[in-house]
Amino acid sequence: MASDSVMTATGEARGVVTRFAPSPTGFLHIGGARTALFNWLLARHLGGKYLLRIEDTDRARSTEPAIEAIFDGLDWLGLMGDEPATFQFARSGRHAEVAGQLLESGHAYRCYLTQEELQARREAAQAERRTFRLDSEWRDADPATWPSDLPYVVRIKAPRDGETVIEDLVQGTVTVQNAELDDFVLLRGDGTPTYMLAVVVDDHDMGVTHVIRGDDHLNNAFRQLAIIRAMAWPEPAYGHVPLIHGHDGAKLSKRHGALGVDAYRDEMGVLPEALFNYLLRLGWGHGDNEIISREQAIEWFDIAHVGKSPSRFDLAKLLNLNAHYLREAGDARLAGLVAPRMTGDIDLGLLTQAMPVLKVRAKDLNELAAGAAFLFAKRPLAMEDKALALLSDDARQLLAAIEARIGQLSDWTLEALETSLKEMAQDLGLGLGKLAQPLRAALTGQTTSPGIFDVLVLLGRDESLARISAQASATAE
Repeated sequence: MASDSVMTATGEARGVVTRFAPSPTGFLHIGGARTALFNWLLARHLGGKYLLRIEDTDRARSTEPAIEAIFDGLDWLGLMGDEPATFQFARSGRHAEVAGQLLESGHAYRCYLTQEELQARREAAQAERRTFRLDSEWRDADPATWPSDLPYVVRIKAPRDGETVIEDLVQGTVTVQNAELDDFVLLRGDGTPTYMLAVVVDDHDMGVTHVIRGDDHLNNAFRQLAIIRAMAWPEPAYGHVPLIHGHDGAKLSKRHGALGVDAYRDEMGVLPEALFNYLLRLGWGHGDNEIISREQAIEWFDIAHVGKSPSRFDLAKLLNLNAHYLREAGDARLAGLVAPRMTGDIDLGLLTQAMPVLKVRAKDLNELAAGAAFLFAKRPLAMEDKALALLSDDARQLLAAIEARIGQLSDWTLEALETSLKEMAQDLGLGLGKLAQPLRAALTGQTTSPGIFDVLVLLGRDESLARISAQASATAE
């Protein structure tokens, strides 16, 4: 295990604290889940803390159901914070307090420019084909001249000379000329804090040492550093992770399929350990290892090994991983997950008993549910067209013979059934498949199922013979 303290960007040793800070405007996005995972792993690998913050300052779009959906998804993946979550909106007073301190220290100013004045300057810059950079006459005005009866916003005095350099843990060295930075707003005209201010204050107050987030926030880091340095606060280490793209290389969107973690769990039947493993491997790897446990991930994870290029989401790979974890999962657990996906009366004990032969054939919980349906089907069975095609008159006569043969068995076990039917096939000069195909159709209504002897044992003597008899007697119809 690595040391539980690290050197921050300013050379100060602090205990590692990471954070995941989603906006509660919808489900937990698959990209957000990966960001949470990387933050969780970095904290675990370095023996630090992993915190959650709900950035709910957009009151029009932030909803309680969305907050619950985020917590639900994180809990399912095992990525809840080490402490109760912080809610950003509740801290607006603290954010405004910091803006006041920046005003007092001369690192921020009141700007009285109206929206109309700002728009006129933007249009002038556009007409002259130059980039608009705000040059407010209020930047260097004497505070004694600030009007007391006019609306204003509070702006940071961004540095104008030199450059700002970030040694990004993922992107490497990134440099921006300070002349490109603008005097962005800290407090709006109504006194509410902006996102840019709130994030910096919250990260500082939460003791965050490592800001790991999507690379769409890279430009924000340079602006946020202006606040951090103006307040003389310790600088966090930054790591900006490339976004996830679809299979075609375009930014992941609804047209690529499910975006929310809940859809992979509820609609697609993916196990949390499979999604955890898959998201881990999206942009990070450890040699050729594909199957990586939580314990191994904690031991091996290094943010510096996250790739700089976007990763492509491949649903087929996720389902292949899911198939692996289905085979590894406990039978009782799987039965509990599959039962709600089925209709009718479900015998949980029988479903659990069937799992060893069902789970080796499935890639998701929906396939498991479909594969188990024959166990609880009511007679007369609904027959697939392909299964019905197997039940010719000759096949039905064969079923009658099978019924008579195995109906004499006193020992309804896998071994006894296999021995009896193999002997019957040999006596008739047929391959075992010639018996198994119509038998499978009669027992399950399908052409695919677990091994035919497993099916007979799982259904039990009475139900198996009743289903065979039903199809054998159908010759007279």
